[in-house]
Amino acid sequence: MRAVPPDGRAASSATRRERRTAPARGSEPVSRSPRQGARVGGAVGEALLWVAAAAGLVCIILVILAVTANITLIMFRTGSMSPTISAGSVAVVQEVAAAEIDVGDVVTVDRPDDLPVTHRVTSVDDGASDDARVITMRGDANDVDDPYPYEVTTVRIVLFAVPGIAPVIAAMSNPLILGGITIAATLLVVWAFWPRDRGRGEAA
Repeated sequence: MRAVPPDGRAASSATRRERRTAPARGSEPVSRSPRQGARVGGAVGEALLWVAAAAGLVCIILVILAVTANITLIMFRTGSMSPTISAGSVAVVQEVAAAEIDVGDVVTVDRPDDLPVTHRVTSVDDGASDDARVITMRGDANDVDDPYPYEVTTVRIVLFAVPGIAPVIAAMSNPLILGGITIAATLLVVWAFWPRDRGRGEAA
């Protein structure tokens, strides 16, 4: 007679469990790299979408501010306002009445036959009319005032400046770069909303 161990049931149960869980002979472990790659690609795509959405929101806000609050951008190509505002900075400016100007303000003045100038106000005097003012200005990096005073009724006062982004904004005004950004954004949106093959993913 064959002796049956006292724990025969437990041994038989363990053997069946091992057979169910043991991999088949000749089989190879399933690689999950494609799924992991898809997850990484999805995360990168989602991050790019958020960046594009943030950039679009900033553009919308700037347009609204330009229309409602007379706020625009000024790029600094020279260092005449250094170290307060260095070359390559972009300043956010708002149009105000000349009567609101005070000594020490940094303002942008439009000149008829030349580019606008952005310097610090050193003096303010009454102009030919009630809403006009005659101002003198000087760049923070300059030793003397500008060659002549400016009679103005409105100026654009500098609210704040961001250093180093003028080249980026200037590059984005290039039609080729702007077109490339537009195409890339379009492809990104199409890729994000393109229907996925869910059935194949579940089968895998």
